[in-house]
Amino acid sequence: MDAPHDDGFVLNEITESGIGIITFGHPMSNALPGHILQTLADTITEMAADERTKVLVLQSQGSKAFCAGANFDELISIQDLDAGLEFFSGFAKVINACRKAPKLIIGRVQGRAVGGGVGLASATDYCLATTKADVKLSELAVGIGPFVVGPAVERKIGLSAMSELAINASEWRSAQWAKEKGLYTEIFEDEQLLDSAIQTLSTTLAQSNPEAMHELKKIFWQGTENWDELLLQRAAISGRLVLSEFTRNAISAFKAK
Repeated sequence: MDAPHDDGFVLNEITESGIGIITFGHPMSNALPGHILQTLADTITEMAADERTKVLVLQSQGSKAFCAGANFDELISIQDLDAGLEFFSGFAKVINACRKAPKLIIGRVQGRAVGGGVGLASATDYCLATTKADVKLSELAVGIGPFVVGPAVERKIGLSAMSELAINASEWRSAQWAKEKGLYTEIFEDEQLLDSAIQTLSTTLAQSNPEAMHELKKIFWQGTENWDELLLQRAAISGRLVLSEFTRNAISAFKAK
């Protein structure tokens, strides 16, 4: 288990009943800098391969925000196409790690999710949230777009709802909206109720047939076999756009608010 630090962290543990819990955090509303994305992808892959793990729970620290998505300080520091591709590939690695994991992943969304945070929630197999877990795909507002996370979000809520989020990039959609569209399976009034539901579900799944759950997961993700290539292509688009003067000015203005 890694120790938390000021530049973010990823923790993991396996309970006696076989529930693998992955927790990430960052001081900036659980934003995802490149090193956290890489660690998160590696941790998901390693935990899913561990024979002791029967089911995974993916969660973040704190109560206010589930995940703020890309780290703006890192975005504005990108100076060339290779660096842009490398950064946005981090989101591709996390989504693909969730996709390829042979274990079911339960998402715990206790607060607002933005951009890559919505993509992360979409990449889980069964996502539970609180009524505070509003969502927004803010990328267009800063001159890019949800290119990497888009396929995961679209797979979960459909093209129409994903388009609504992507186009109206400055507006929040409520947790109730996200539930109605299929991102969240259930929403709860507080974290205590959320955690109780996750504990009940994860305990039940930990006692279920691992082979049957693996076969179910394969069915859930049918049609995504090309995502290793697709998400890298999408990362290249974001990596190019983030170098534009428009995007740099938009990010600077956003940070100054």
